[in-house]
Order: sequence, then structure tokens, then C-alpha cells
Amino acid sequence: MAAQPEQYAELARQLSAIGAVKRGIARMLPVECPSGSAAVLTLLDRHGEMRMSRLAELMAVDMSVTSRHVAHVEERGWIERLPAPGDRRSRLLLLTPAGRDTLDDLARRTADMFARTLDDWSGDEIGQLIAMLARLRESFGDCRASA
Repeated sequence: MAAQPEQYAELARQLSAIGAVKRGIARMLPVECPSGSAAVLTLLDRHGEMRMSRLAELMAVDMSVTSRHVAHVEERGWIERLPAPGDRRSRLLLLTPAGRDTLDDLARRTADMFARTLDDWSGDEIGQLIAMLARLRESFGDCRASA
């Protein structure tokens, strides 16, 4: 049975309110690693080395914004730029061991924050939330690919 229009409206309201969760996560990040920097590190960890244009695409932001985030993490030694094979003008972005250590710290902080915040949730409830969020993200990924 398909969802009713009022259910979609409530879903939209609930997803709009997710901003509070995102702000909570951002407050937990160390000052030297704001959310844009964390996103760069996470994407390089998940997808491996890549060109800046691919990173901008994955972040869904303008190249100038991506460039600022990349400069920030590069200054801290968390990534490095290496010449791309076959194209001396292009550079590949690569996570460094220091970047991996920073990601490990962020993962610990995030896990601790969720453990404190969701301490009254059961493991099954958290598992259901994970599954449903993954399914929602996949549905939107399918939409973006066909747009």
C-alpha cells in the first residue's frame, strides 16, 4: 500500500528538522576540522584518490568551495596532491596517514556522541534507522542519476 500525501508532508517536515542533528554533529567536530574538511577526508577515504573535479561532484558544491576545503586540509597535512598519471597539469588528491588519524578521531567522536544521545534506543531501533536512511539515500541517488 502506497504512502498517503500527508505522510509525505510529515516526512518532509521531519527531514527539514534533521538540521538539528547536523548542527549537533558539527558542534562535536574539532575547530581545526570543520564539516567541509571532514567531508573531504571522508570522501577520499571512501572513494580513494581523485581529481578535484570529482571531489566537487561528490560534495555537490562549486569548485571554488571545494578548493578552499582542499587547501584547508592540505595545510594541515591531512591530504597531499600528486601529479596525475598522463596529465602533468592535473593533480590527484590523496589521504595521508595524518588524515587517516584525523578521520579515526572524528569517527570516535561521532560514535561517542551518538552513544550518549541515543542511549535509550535499542540496537534494533538503531539498525532499523540505519537501514531506512540507507534506503532513502539510495532512492535519491537513483533520482539524481536519472536527472
